[in-house]
Amino acid sequence: MTFGGIILGLSAFLIIGLFHPIVIKAEYYFGKGCWWAFALVGILFCIVSVLVYNTIISAVLGVLGFSCFWSILELFEQEKRVKKGWFPSNPKKKKQSV
Repeated sequence: MTFGGIILGLSAFLIIGLFHPIVIKAEYYFGKGCWWAFALVGILFCIVSVLVYNTIISAVLGVLGFSCFWSILELFEQEKRVKKGWFPSNPKKKKQSV
């Protein structure tokens, strides 16, 4: 028996669940201008994923990398949700012109 699929599925589920509040907090404190940090971390995870020999660890790192990439889109969507009033805006955050 192999549990690789179960491990990968559970990992993907947990990673996606973890990134949801990370995106909300990132937009709240930093705004959409922090998208480059998600891009950089995503690229790093993908590079490491290619270099790791273990298939399960490599796949989990790939899921982490592409979750970072997806979070870039979600940052911009989160800003729209804040403007609609669905999420609170940070009154201390400077308005961005980006």
